[in-house]
Amino acid sequence: MQAMTSNLHMPFGLAVLLALVHIEPAHTYTAYISNEKSNTVTVIDTDKWAVTKTIKVGQRPRGIELTRDQKFLLVAVGDDDTVQMIDVATGEIVATLPSGPDPELFIQDPAGKMLYVANENDNTVTIIDMETRTRLGEVQVGVEPEGMGLSPDGKILVNTSETTNMAHFIDTATREIVANVLVDARPRVAEFKKDGSELWVSSEIGGTVSIIDPVKREVRKKISFDIPGLRREAIQPVGVRITDDGKTAFVALGPANRVAVIDAATHTVKRYLLVGQRVWQLAFTPDQKYLLATNGVSNDVSVIDVTALKVIKTIQVGELPWGVAISQK
Repeated sequence: MQAMTSNLHMPFGLAVLLALVHIEPAHTYTAYISNEKSNTVTVIDTDKWAVTKTIKVGQRPRGIELTRDQKFLLVAVGDDDTVQMIDVATGEIVATLPSGPDPELFIQDPAGKMLYVANENDNTVTIIDMETRTRLGEVQVGVEPEGMGLSPDGKILVNTSETTNMAHFIDTATREIVANVLVDARPRVAEFKKDGSELWVSSEIGGTVSIIDPVKREVRKKISFDIPGLRREAIQPVGVRITDDGKTAFVALGPANRVAVIDAATHTVKRYLLVGQRVWQLAFTPDQKYLLATNGVSNDVSVIDVTALKVIKTIQVGELPWGVAISQK
């Protein structure tokens, strides 16, 4: 009774505010994990951090992303030489897109009208019209293209070639290469800062992340990693994600089983977070409260609290989890 009496004397506005705070629902998103060996996509509810569904897809799924309207999930199935479109409402494959041989990573333009696909086996980037689902053309790049980055204004596409060890700058209007930037061995992921001021390229075998000036198109700085007790060759940077405010970056370090936390302003490593075995790709929830990391050898996903900088959950998924995409709603 004492609590009820005190509430009667509470100012009405404050009482309403507290009630709203109490009942406000948490944001719930859906995460999708491509499992390279089991040929499936695992669906995860990010409110319960639990698997809700497993979708059977084509052979060797890797790159994965939702369309801008959130209606379809795109999955690059490398051994089938195509990108499959999955209706997120039904979980059914409804179409395929005409990528080149062995598609790996891809990226959409800001409007979601164009899809740029790295085709590892024929050294090209394929350009696909998302509305007509037809191939518009291709750009010849270096050997074994993989990483795909796009400037915030959509004018410059960057592809990394694993064997040529370059970041190729492609003008999306002319579809021509306008610059080639040499980086360290086996570049994997290309990630722009949200303000477009920097391009980060991870080099798996080189063990570094190159910070590239997108205007001068030259390497400004390289970040290297040092983990006590691990040989340097065991530290292999792959996935890269940078917070929208440009303050913090996260880098997946492969068989080092760590995600590096980096001050993105000073380019200094702040700490290493222990995750599962062979951490590969990364993705934020839209509110950037959490970061999901795919762990290929342990067949699980680590959930990282971005504010606390600690792993709060491990979720078992399919065999060789590779990519991760998270819905915007």
